[in-house]
Amino acid sequence: MARFLTFVEWLGNLLPHPVTLFALFAVGIVIISAIAAGFGLQVDDPRPGMTEPLKAQSLLDKEGVSWMSQNLVANFAGFAPLGTVLVALLGVGVAERAGLLGAVIRKLVLAAPKQAVTVVVVFAGVVSNTASEMGYVVLIPLAMVIFHALGRHPLAGMAAAFAGVSGGYSANILIGTVDPLLSGITQAAARYVAPEYEVHPAVNWYFMFISTFLITGIGWFVTAKIVEPRLGKYDPDMADDSIDRNPKLDKLTPQENKGLKRALIAVILIALGFVVLAGPRFLSFAEFLPGFGVLRDNDATGVEIFRPMLRSVVAMIFVFFMIPAFVYGKTVGTMNNDKDVIEAMADAMRSMGLYIVLVFFAAQFVEFFGYSGLGRILAVKGADALIAMNLDNPLVFIPFILMCCFVNLMLGSASAQWAVTAPIFVPMLMTIGYSPEVIQAAYRIGDSTTNIITPMMSYFGLILAVAVRYQKDLGIGTMVATMLPYSIMFLIGWIILFYLWVFVLGLPVGPGAPTTFSPPAS
Repeated sequence: MARFLTFVEWLGNLLPHPVTLFALFAVGIVIISAIAAGFGLQVDDPRPGMTEPLKAQSLLDKEGVSWMSQNLVANFAGFAPLGTVLVALLGVGVAERAGLLGAVIRKLVLAAPKQAVTVVVVFAGVVSNTASEMGYVVLIPLAMVIFHALGRHPLAGMAAAFAGVSGGYSANILIGTVDPLLSGITQAAARYVAPEYEVHPAVNWYFMFISTFLITGIGWFVTAKIVEPRLGKYDPDMADDSIDRNPKLDKLTPQENKGLKRALIAVILIALGFVVLAGPRFLSFAEFLPGFGVLRDNDATGVEIFRPMLRSVVAMIFVFFMIPAFVYGKTVGTMNNDKDVIEAMADAMRSMGLYIVLVFFAAQFVEFFGYSGLGRILAVKGADALIAMNLDNPLVFIPFILMCCFVNLMLGSASAQWAVTAPIFVPMLMTIGYSPEVIQAAYRIGDSTTNIITPMMSYFGLILAVAVRYQKDLGIGTMVATMLPYSIMFLIGWIILFYLWVFVLGLPVGPGAPTTFSPPAS
């Protein structure tokens, strides 16, 4: 196992920087489009009533070069995930700077009975995904301290927290910053087949909500029955000199508890405000209120009535983080005025510099790919191949999920991986009758389950560096051997849940999310 992972690490290090990788992908599409158009690559359009074939378009002919030069900025500015992620992170940045996120995690973990610590650690890890890297930076080191203080093996705490944060990356009870990011990429890919198709950030919420409890249960089982027995009793002499041999956990101060209570009140008031804005029927008596029902489409039916509210998820994330965070910060003294809030937002944006550079090249790749027509042609060819293999049925999702698992070993970023694969597989699977929402849910299973066993995951090195403090001779092989049972069990359990939820029970993966898709007639 250690030799295999060393080979994977060596192979992964041969890849260029992700930004360079997307730049190369964009250049590659330009060249491939010219070759494909030169050979007259085309396929019959499978949509009903369409007689014109789907042809490859060259990006190196007169029209293609003109289109690229005119749309370079538009491709970047119009890339759906960019604005949504940055706006959501403005609120998350305030919550992080105020200390609210760290306090909530400590409260959740430290308030649990000793027997339930493992469950709470895994659950807190899953929930921490809402705040992106907070789980990696705060919860995993904290979990090691907690387990050490309780006389348990610190690496078991690391494993439980890491499994929740990263192995259960796509599960959550709340909509997080990754949801608008992935939905934007999915929407762009879906529009190759259906130009007006819309994918809102909450399309996987139902499935991700129930997945939270699946991941928590499996995470507890693997920790208690496999990982901890294998690690055995911890020897404090294995730690380096920086580790306290008799650690104590700092409970929340009275002021921090007071801040959390006030933040909770703020959350409740904000939630009630959004309920009023949505104007559900049971609040019809409140129609005299200003702004009542402005996030409701009275001309629609069913869940479509709340389409304006679903489109407001990013704004809701921003408000739900920023206002309670300021209330908490004002109470505990970490935030005093508007300057502190602005500085927190600026820090959040500074941390996104690399992401913005990455998005510039990723946006060019996605748009170049769409213009070339290669995505539509690959979708038709791929769908034909799946049908020829008798995989035009729900079983197609098993090889799709496994493929996502494998790609994730080499390309750890969820957005980077989906930006590359979505333009191919979303149209392909739509062509054989599955909705983009279900396809995205299946992708998220594959993307999450192998995060914890790949050195290519951006925080793997950070976690390894922290874990080495507790076990000086810890290597990558030990790290991956510890996490591999989680990866296997998460994958098996999640696939079973996916098929039960979607195809046996026939439940939607999210609000307004269909299971099937019928290609438009025109």
